[in-house]
Amino acid sequence: MDERQLRVLRELGELGSVTAVAEAMRVTPSAISQQLRLLQRSIPVPLTERDGRRLVLTAAGQALADAAIGVETALARARHTVDAFVERPDGAVSVAAFHSGAAAFFPLLLRRLRPPGSPVLSLHDEDVAQHDFPPLTRHYDLVIAHRLDHAPPWPRTATATALLREPLDVALPVDHPLAAKPRLTPRDVADQPWITVHDGFPLLATIEAVSAAAGRRVEIAHRINEIAVVAEVVAAGGGVALMPRWTSRPHPAVVLRPLDGIHAHRHIDVLHRPERAARRAVRTVLTELRHTAETVRSRGGAAGDPPQ
Repeated sequence: MDERQLRVLRELGELGSVTAVAEAMRVTPSAISQQLRLLQRSIPVPLTERDGRRLVLTAAGQALADAAIGVETALARARHTVDAFVERPDGAVSVAAFHSGAAAFFPLLLRRLRPPGSPVLSLHDEDVAQHDFPPLTRHYDLVIAHRLDHAPPWPRTATATALLREPLDVALPVDHPLAAKPRLTPRDVADQPWITVHDGFPLLATIEAVSAAAGRRVEIAHRINEIAVVAEVVAAGGGVALMPRWTSRPHPAVVLRPLDGIHAHRHIDVLHRPERAARRAVRTVLTELRHTAETVRSRGGAAGDPPQ
């Protein structure tokens, strides 16, 4: 049995005829009769009987019709509860992000959502390969992810909202001979020892592009995913690296220089399953993430853009 069938039975008990029920529910009498037949199949005793030309409820039918009132009342309460949950402005919202994205976005997001009545954030760091970001939307309301310019687009199972298209610069120690140059080419840096990410992570493809453009294979000295650790290793003379211009924290012993001749950018997007955005709190956090992205861009531009 289902809600519609129970409602038909209840209306039949109150209105007294299939025709009257059909008019009340704005369907045909045959549709009402079909619903009654389907309901009867799930009940072991007769629910209706003929009284002359009229179809009336049996005692069992009347008992079930009375119970239907409670069912409809419970369902109405459930719908109201769902509506309240969906429209609640201060609902809980879980947000996951890769490490440098988390460092850049999470503090700003927390400050923007500090006023009473704002969504309640649950923040998580997830450092995964590009193809593993979309599955995270099963576990989190919003997932801040990154991919390179020419990487495959995100699958249609996830809705993507663009936040930033961020340049990737070459990170050098401040006293490195190449630090005096305002811009670098693949040939400039191909002979340097490199610090890069583990296999499967977005930045690695750009290192391979540097190698191809320079016409020789680059030496990968260290594999480190955490940007803050990369900066420390660069500062200590461990090699050069690609670092994001806006979301990496400035290091006093490291300079960033643009890399010419390579499409060295990454997209930072926020992914979510479409149904998650039905909640008002999730939509609020999405809006604040877009505002936060503008702050990240402006702060990075003011503090860390390399000389032109």
